[in-house]
Amino acid sequence: MKFDKFNLMTHPDSSNNDSEDKQTNHYDSARSSVNASEKWLVRKFLSIVGNPAIYIRLPDGSKITTHSQMPAIGMHLIDRGILWKFLTNPGLYFGEGFSAERIIVEGDLVEFLNTIIKTRPHLHSKNYLSQFLLQGFSKNNRNDVSTSQDNIYHHYDVGNDFYKLWLDKEMVYTCAYYPILEASLEQAQFAKLDYVCRKLRLKPGETVFEAGCGWGSLARHMAKYYGVKVKAYNVSPSQIEEARSRAKAEGLDSLVEFVEDDYRNISGKCDAFVSIGMLEHVGTSNYETLGAVINKSLTHNGRGLIHTIGQNEAMPMNPWLMKHIFPGGYTPTLGEMMQVFEPYAFTITDVESLRLHYARTLTDWLYRFDQHEDRIRDMFDESFVRTWRLYLAGSIANFTSGTLNLFQVMFTRSAMNDIPLTRAYLYNDNENTYEDSKAWNLVKS
Repeated sequence: MKFDKFNLMTHPDSSNNDSEDKQTNHYDSARSSVNASEKWLVRKFLSIVGNPAIYIRLPDGSKITTHSQMPAIGMHLIDRGILWKFLTNPGLYFGEGFSAERIIVEGDLVEFLNTIIKTRPHLHSKNYLSQFLLQGFSKNNRNDVSTSQDNIYHHYDVGNDFYKLWLDKEMVYTCAYYPILEASLEQAQFAKLDYVCRKLRLKPGETVFEAGCGWGSLARHMAKYYGVKVKAYNVSPSQIEEARSRAKAEGLDSLVEFVEDDYRNISGKCDAFVSIGMLEHVGTSNYETLGAVINKSLTHNGRGLIHTIGQNEAMPMNPWLMKHIFPGGYTPTLGEMMQVFEPYAFTITDVESLRLHYARTLTDWLYRFDQHEDRIRDMFDESFVRTWRLYLAGSIANFTSGTLNLFQVMFTRSAMNDIPLTRAYLYNDNENTYEDSKAWNLVKS
């Protein structure tokens, strides 16, 4: 697939649409009458969510839209029970209905979700519309030590074999970086790991602390290509086990220590502090605590990088996502992220958005997920397949529409002046472009 930043839908041959046969079977088995009041409520619902160019097919087979011509994509509410649940709490029951095959999307799933998100009104106001759309949403992301462990187990301990089916070979479960349009997922994830190392300006012999290390890909990359010592923390037993096994197999276990523990228990001093994809699980109430950990860890000339999914307006987590995918999760705004840095007078040296890179990453993930659909169904069940497809497709739509962002925030001690004046060091290597650098040539080969 050739990447086009203006066309971030799924691969042309991906099979994320519901089949016509399945729709027909459900329609035949669940046909029921729908009264005029219910049809009025459906029209009203479409109106208050911005009149998206979709239709809603009701249990009796009729289609409702607010457009003069019938749109090409829509959703089928199979029975009256899910119709009423959806109308009273769409944030929760669209996902639950989709997973249970009581809601069928007719057309491309990513296109359908993107159409809705693009027309949805902004939610920052306190009017009735905002309150309706936010019904069931929660910002209750309490993440003490025991709760954080339970939340992480829910998502990351689904099974390493599951993630190996659709992640890259290094099992990087965060946004990739595509320095050229034709880059594969493996190449882009290697490039992201190296991009982070370049931003941190790592030097051989330095010590790096990593909070939330996943399966250890960044820690091993830092040790292997930059000669640093890494102490990486994670509360997921399955991820730590895989990370230790890979480090040992690569002969890096003398440079990399994987610690099965909470970030709050990090101790010692480091030259660089990095966290990739963990802030989403910290909770805003703990941001100052994370900042305190960084503050006590960094040396006087230390520097750091936090990489996180973010958002433009402080909207609570979708209730379906909170319940079924990321319990305790929350994606911060840039303003909220400052709660990590401001109490300790850290200097922000650079902020970069990789939003379109994440849309492309998720597109690659969904394509691979669909390629292994039958295997995943055998490992779990149909509901699991539909739940995760909706999560991946919804994420593509949210990054494509700009609802979600991906922030890389670099910071140092306030009086640390040994920093580059330009970004040239990120893209140049011995006068060559990044695409011709030593690291990029390693992965191209």
